[in-house]
Amino acid sequence: MSENTQTDIVYALACTQDGGNCFAARASGLYRSVDGGQTWFFAYESMKFEEPVPTTSIVIAPMDEIHSVFAGAIGGVLRSTDGGETWLVAGLGTPPPAVSSLVISPNFVRDGILFAGTLEDGVYRCADRGTHWVAWNFGLLDLNVFSLAISPDFANDETLFVGVESGMFRSTNGGRAWREVDLPIGFEPVLSLALSPTYARDGVLFAGTEAQGLMKSTDRGKTWIQLGQDVIDGPVNGIVLDPDFANTASALLALEDRLLISRDGGHSW
Repeated sequence: MSENTQTDIVYALACTQDGGNCFAARASGLYRSVDGGQTWFFAYESMKFEEPVPTTSIVIAPMDEIHSVFAGAIGGVLRSTDGGETWLVAGLGTPPPAVSSLVISPNFVRDGILFAGTLEDGVYRCADRGTHWVAWNFGLLDLNVFSLAISPDFANDETLFVGVESGMFRSTNGGRAWREVDLPIGFEPVLSLALSPTYARDGVLFAGTEAQGLMKSTDRGKTWIQLGQDVIDGPVNGIVLDPDFANTASALLALEDRLLISRDGGHSW
Protein backbone atom coordinates (compact mmCIF):
# COMPACT_ATOMS: atom_id res chain seq x y z
CA MET A 1 0.00 0.00 0.00
CA SER A 2 0.97 3.64 -0.25
CA GLU A 3 3.33 4.86 2.46
CA ASN A 4 1.15 7.93 2.96
CA THR A 5 -2.03 6.10 3.90
CA GLN A 6 -3.41 9.03 5.90
CA THR A 7 -3.95 11.17 2.78
CA ASP A 8 -4.28 8.47 0.12
CA ILE A 9 -7.96 8.97 -0.63
CA VAL A 10 -10.04 6.05 -1.89
CA TYR A 11 -12.25 7.33 -4.70
CA ALA A 12 -13.98 4.14 -5.82
CA LEU A 13 -14.29 0.40 -5.17
CA ALA A 14 -15.38 -2.45 -7.45
CA CYS A 15 -15.51 -6.24 -7.13
CA THR A 16 -16.42 -9.13 -9.37
CA GLN A 17 -19.78 -10.74 -8.71
CA ASP A 18 -18.19 -13.52 -6.65
CA GLY A 19 -16.26 -10.96 -4.59
CA GLY A 20 -12.89 -12.58 -5.24
CA ASN A 21 -11.30 -9.93 -7.48
CA CYS A 22 -11.54 -6.41 -6.03
CA PHE A 23 -10.12 -3.00 -6.97
CA ALA A 24 -9.65 0.24 -5.05
CA ALA A 25 -9.12 3.45 -7.02
CA ARG A 26 -6.92 5.74 -4.93
CA ALA A 27 -5.02 8.99 -5.16
CA SER A 28 -1.80 6.99 -5.41
CA GLY A 29 -3.07 4.66 -8.13
CA LEU A 30 -5.04 1.42 -8.41
CA TYR A 31 -4.87 -1.41 -5.89
CA ARG A 32 -6.11 -4.97 -6.30
CA SER A 33 -7.13 -7.81 -4.03
CA VAL A 34 -7.61 -11.42 -5.13
CA ASP A 35 -8.83 -12.67 -1.76
CA GLY A 36 -11.98 -10.63 -1.27
CA GLY A 37 -10.24 -7.58 0.18
CA GLN A 38 -8.14 -9.22 2.90
CA THR A 39 -4.82 -8.24 1.30
CA TRP A 40 -3.99 -5.67 -1.39
CA PHE A 41 -1.20 -4.99 -3.89
CA PHE A 42 -0.42 -2.29 -6.48
CA ALA A 43 -2.26 -3.12 -9.72
CA TYR A 44 -0.19 -0.90 -12.04
CA GLU A 45 3.11 -2.62 -11.28
CA SER A 46 3.50 -3.88 -14.86
CA MET A 47 3.14 -0.33 -16.25
CA LYS A 48 6.33 0.93 -14.54
CA PHE A 49 4.95 4.44 -14.06
CA GLU A 50 7.57 6.92 -12.84
CA GLU A 51 5.00 9.02 -10.97
CA PRO A 52 1.75 8.12 -9.14
CA VAL A 53 -1.29 7.93 -11.40
CA PRO A 54 -4.29 9.18 -9.38
CA THR A 55 -7.19 6.87 -10.20
CA THR A 56 -10.73 8.11 -9.65
CA SER A 57 -13.03 5.37 -10.92
CA ILE A 58 -13.15 1.67 -11.70
CA VAL A 59 -15.67 -0.55 -13.53
CA ILE A 60 -15.70 -4.28 -14.21
CA ALA A 61 -17.41 -5.59 -17.34
CA PRO A 62 -20.48 -7.69 -16.48
CA MET A 63 -20.59 -11.29 -17.71
CA ASP A 64 -17.38 -10.85 -19.70
CA GLU A 65 -15.39 -13.99 -20.42
CA ILE A 66 -12.13 -12.08 -20.98
CA HIS A 67 -12.50 -10.28 -17.63
CA SER A 68 -12.34 -6.67 -18.84
CA VAL A 69 -11.63 -3.99 -16.23
CA PHE A 70 -11.45 -0.22 -16.82
CA ALA A 71 -9.90 2.45 -14.62
CA GLY A 72 -10.45 6.19 -14.99
CA ALA A 73 -7.37 8.25 -14.16
CA ILE A 74 -5.91 11.73 -14.40
CA GLY A 75 -4.98 11.63 -18.09
CA GLY A 76 -7.12 8.88 -19.59
CA VAL A 77 -8.60 5.42 -19.20
CA LEU A 78 -6.62 2.25 -18.50
CA ARG A 79 -8.04 -1.06 -19.63
CA SER A 80 -7.24 -4.64 -18.77
CA THR A 81 -8.51 -7.75 -20.54
CA ASP A 82 -7.13 -10.23 -18.04
CA GLY A 83 -8.82 -9.23 -14.82
CA GLY A 84 -6.26 -6.59 -13.88
CA GLU A 85 -3.01 -8.48 -14.46
CA THR A 86 -1.83 -6.16 -17.28
CA TRP A 87 -3.00 -2.77 -18.53
CA LEU A 88 -3.07 -0.57 -21.63
CA VAL A 89 -3.66 3.19 -21.71
CA ALA A 90 -6.39 4.65 -23.93
CA GLY A 91 -5.90 8.37 -24.56
CA LEU A 92 -9.03 10.51 -24.69
CA GLY A 93 -7.51 13.56 -26.32
CA THR A 94 -4.87 16.29 -26.13
CA PRO A 95 -4.29 17.66 -23.59
CA PRO A 96 -5.20 14.51 -21.64
CA PRO A 97 -8.40 15.09 -19.64
CA ALA A 98 -8.87 14.22 -15.98
CA VAL A 99 -11.38 11.37 -15.83
CA SER A 100 -13.74 11.76 -12.88
CA SER A 101 -16.19 8.91 -13.46
CA LEU A 102 -16.81 5.82 -15.56
CA VAL A 103 -19.92 3.79 -16.38
CA ILE A 104 -20.26 0.65 -18.45
CA SER A 105 -23.18 -0.62 -20.49
CA PRO A 106 -25.05 -3.47 -18.75
CA ASN A 107 -25.00 -5.07 -22.22
CA PHE A 108 -21.24 -4.53 -22.63
CA VAL A 109 -20.55 -8.06 -23.89
CA ARG A 110 -22.66 -7.29 -26.95
CA ASP A 111 -22.28 -3.52 -27.48
CA GLY A 112 -18.83 -2.76 -25.98
CA ILE A 113 -20.05 0.66 -24.78
CA LEU A 114 -18.53 2.77 -21.98
CA PHE A 115 -18.78 6.41 -20.96
CA ALA A 116 -16.20 8.55 -19.17
CA GLY A 117 -16.92 11.84 -17.41
CA THR A 118 -14.10 14.39 -17.17
CA LEU A 119 -13.51 17.41 -14.97
CA GLU A 120 -13.26 19.98 -17.79
CA ASP A 121 -14.03 18.23 -21.10
CA GLY A 122 -17.48 16.74 -20.60
CA VAL A 123 -18.43 13.18 -21.51
CA TYR A 124 -16.56 10.75 -23.74
CA ARG A 125 -18.10 7.65 -25.33
CA CYS A 126 -16.46 4.43 -26.47
CA ALA A 127 -18.15 1.65 -28.47
CA ASP A 128 -15.21 -0.71 -29.05
CA ARG A 129 -14.47 -2.10 -25.59
CA GLY A 130 -12.32 0.79 -24.39
CA THR A 131 -9.98 1.42 -27.31
CA HIS A 132 -11.23 4.60 -29.02
CA TRP A 133 -13.05 7.47 -27.30
CA VAL A 134 -15.02 10.41 -28.71
CA ALA A 135 -16.45 13.46 -26.89
CA TRP A 136 -20.28 13.45 -26.92
CA ASN A 137 -21.33 16.81 -25.47
CA PHE A 138 -24.13 18.17 -27.65
CA GLY A 139 -26.44 20.08 -25.29
CA LEU A 140 -24.21 19.54 -22.27
CA LEU A 141 -23.82 23.15 -21.15
CA ASP A 142 -21.50 22.36 -18.22
CA LEU A 143 -18.42 20.26 -19.02
CA ASN A 144 -17.27 19.86 -15.41
CA VAL A 145 -18.50 16.31 -14.77
CA PHE A 146 -18.52 14.86 -11.25
CA SER A 147 -20.73 11.78 -11.66
CA LEU A 148 -22.34 9.50 -14.23
CA ALA A 149 -25.14 6.92 -14.05
CA ILE A 150 -26.40 4.55 -16.72
CA SER A 151 -29.80 2.89 -16.90
CA PRO A 152 -29.88 -0.83 -16.09
CA ASP A 153 -32.08 -1.10 -19.20
CA PHE A 154 -29.70 0.96 -21.37
CA ALA A 155 -30.01 -1.46 -24.29
CA ASN A 156 -33.65 -0.40 -24.63
CA ASP A 157 -34.01 3.09 -23.16
CA GLU A 158 -30.48 4.48 -23.89
CA THR A 159 -30.74 6.62 -20.75
CA LEU A 160 -27.82 8.29 -18.97
CA PHE A 161 -27.58 10.92 -16.25
CA VAL A 162 -24.62 13.17 -15.60
CA GLY A 163 -23.93 15.26 -12.49
CA VAL A 164 -22.03 18.47 -13.18
CA GLU A 165 -20.84 21.53 -11.30
CA SER A 166 -24.10 23.41 -11.96
CA GLY A 167 -26.59 20.55 -11.60
CA MET A 168 -27.63 17.62 -13.73
CA PHE A 169 -28.27 16.57 -17.35
CA ARG A 170 -30.00 13.58 -18.96
CA SER A 171 -29.67 11.79 -22.28
CA THR A 172 -32.26 9.41 -23.68
CA ASN A 173 -30.43 8.63 -26.91
CA GLY A 174 -27.25 7.03 -25.64
CA GLY A 175 -25.35 10.24 -24.97
CA ARG A 176 -25.80 11.77 -28.43
CA ALA A 177 -27.60 14.76 -26.93
CA TRP A 178 -28.18 16.09 -23.41
CA ARG A 179 -30.92 18.11 -21.73
CA GLU A 180 -30.79 19.82 -18.37
CA VAL A 181 -32.71 18.25 -15.48
CA ASP A 182 -34.66 20.77 -13.43
CA LEU A 183 -33.65 20.35 -9.79
CA PRO A 184 -35.64 22.35 -7.22
CA ILE A 185 -32.45 23.35 -5.38
CA GLY A 186 -31.13 25.54 -8.20
CA PHE A 187 -27.54 25.44 -9.46
CA GLU A 188 -25.78 22.96 -7.20
CA PRO A 189 -22.92 20.49 -7.85
CA VAL A 190 -24.19 16.90 -8.13
CA LEU A 191 -21.40 14.70 -6.82
CA SER A 192 -23.06 11.27 -6.94
CA LEU A 193 -25.87 9.48 -8.75
CA ALA A 194 -27.63 6.13 -8.42
CA LEU A 195 -30.44 4.52 -10.40
CA SER A 196 -32.67 1.81 -9.04
CA PRO A 197 -31.78 -1.66 -10.37
CA THR A 198 -35.43 -1.78 -11.54
CA TYR A 199 -35.35 1.76 -12.98
CA ALA A 200 -37.20 0.62 -16.10
CA ARG A 201 -40.24 -0.15 -13.93
CA ASP A 202 -40.05 2.23 -10.97
CA GLY A 203 -38.19 5.26 -12.41
CA VAL A 204 -36.31 5.78 -9.12
CA LEU A 205 -33.03 7.71 -9.03
CA PHE A 206 -31.01 9.54 -6.40
CA ALA A 207 -28.72 12.56 -6.69
CA GLY A 208 -26.20 13.46 -4.00
CA THR A 209 -25.23 17.12 -3.88
CA GLU A 210 -22.36 19.13 -2.46
CA ALA A 211 -24.32 21.28 -0.01
CA GLN A 212 -28.05 20.51 -0.44
CA GLY A 213 -28.13 16.90 0.70
CA LEU A 214 -29.87 14.05 -1.09
CA MET A 215 -32.50 14.32 -3.80
CA LYS A 216 -34.83 11.52 -4.94
CA SER A 217 -37.08 11.16 -7.99
CA THR A 218 -39.64 8.44 -8.65
CA ASP A 219 -40.57 9.59 -12.16
CA ARG A 220 -37.25 9.42 -14.04
CA GLY A 221 -36.09 12.87 -12.98
CA LYS A 222 -39.20 14.93 -13.74
CA THR A 223 -39.92 15.83 -10.10
CA TRP A 224 -37.78 15.63 -6.96
CA ILE A 225 -37.98 15.54 -3.19
CA GLN A 226 -35.21 16.33 -0.71
CA LEU A 227 -34.41 13.64 1.86
CA GLY A 228 -32.57 13.37 5.17
CA GLN A 229 -32.27 17.08 5.95
CA ASP A 230 -32.02 16.24 9.66
CA VAL A 231 -28.96 13.98 9.35
CA ILE A 232 -27.27 14.70 6.01
CA ASP A 233 -24.88 17.62 6.15
CA GLY A 234 -22.03 18.35 3.78
CA PRO A 235 -21.21 16.61 0.50
CA VAL A 236 -22.89 13.32 -0.48
CA ASN A 237 -19.89 11.64 -2.09
CA GLY A 238 -21.41 8.26 -2.90
CA ILE A 239 -24.73 6.41 -3.15
CA VAL A 240 -25.04 2.62 -3.28
CA LEU A 241 -28.38 0.84 -3.69
CA ASP A 242 -29.05 -2.77 -2.75
CA PRO A 243 -29.23 -4.97 -5.89
CA ASP A 244 -32.60 -6.07 -4.46
CA PHE A 245 -33.63 -2.46 -3.79
CA ALA A 246 -37.15 -3.05 -5.12
CA ASN A 247 -37.79 -5.39 -2.18
CA THR A 248 -35.43 -4.19 0.55
CA ALA A 249 -35.46 -0.40 -0.15
CA SER A 250 -31.93 -0.39 1.32
CA ALA A 251 -29.42 2.32 0.44
CA LEU A 252 -26.00 3.45 1.65
CA LEU A 253 -24.64 7.01 1.62
CA ALA A 254 -21.00 8.00 1.88
CA LEU A 255 -20.53 11.39 3.54
CA GLU A 256 -17.24 13.05 4.37
CA ASP A 257 -16.89 11.52 7.82
CA ARG A 258 -19.41 8.67 8.06
CA LEU A 259 -21.71 6.21 6.29
CA LEU A 260 -25.49 6.30 6.55
CA ILE A 261 -27.87 3.39 5.93
CA SER A 262 -31.55 3.57 5.03
CA ARG A 263 -34.04 0.71 4.98
CA ASP A 264 -36.97 2.68 3.59
CA GLY A 265 -35.77 4.08 0.28
CA GLY A 266 -33.95 7.06 1.78
CA HIS A 267 -36.70 8.56 3.90
CA SER A 268 -34.94 7.82 7.18
CA TRP A 269 -31.27 7.11 7.96
